[in-house]
Amino acid sequence: MIVGLDLGVFADALEFVVDERRLILEKTWEHLELSAAALAIALVVALPLGAWLGHLHRGSVLAVNVANLGRALPSLVIIAVAFVFLGVGFWSVALALVVLAIPPILTNAYVAVDGVEADAVEAARGMGMSRWQIIRRIELPLALPLIFAGIRTAVVFVVATATIAAVAGGGGLGDIIVNQAAYGLEGVVGAAICVSVLALAADGLLGLVQRALTPPGLRASTHAFEPDVGTGVTRR
Repeated sequence: MIVGLDLGVFADALEFVVDERRLILEKTWEHLELSAAALAIALVVALPLGAWLGHLHRGSVLAVNVANLGRALPSLVIIAVAFVFLGVGFWSVALALVVLAIPPILTNAYVAVDGVEADAVEAARGMGMSRWQIIRRIELPLALPLIFAGIRTAVVFVVATATIAAVAGGGGLGDIIVNQAAYGLEGVVGAAICVSVLALAADGLLGLVQRALTPPGLRASTHAFEPDVGTGVTRR
């Protein structure tokens, strides 16, 4: 009987998504805007910093501590502090999501570039390549699978956590999830299903991009770099 009830709620949730598709599409677009803004900022901050520290083979303490700090700070606390400076709304939530996204991107970028074979780097230096050429043409292509694993982890975290925007006026699918009085249980479950689908779709799309950008000689080993979204640590 419980199974039947669960299936009934699930069916009602799917019906809600179809019947309220205009609302779902509107909130999904808001959800994607918020997630994309946070991820873009996190990438601009964390990816160059991680790659540069990895190239220098310095800063492991910084990378690890930033990762631990980012996972330890509750997103709601960050939003509360952001209220003071940014007010209620989009950017307060975006800041919390940026803090959430930076650790896996920074840590994986550092570990990936730091772990590039020294012989490959020395060979490039022997060919007269500049430091920038070594980073761009040698280290980043070889580090790409692990870097993308960190980005994919960050994307799943951000898309799933962006539902907290509902508590700060940031919009998104969280507006439906926290408003059972208006949308009913079927609305809550329907919006939650949409969030799950978005997270899985984003991860799958980035997987295809990763494969397209990874040099052919490294594709056979990309399965060894899998993001563990439960811990934020990439398995190698």
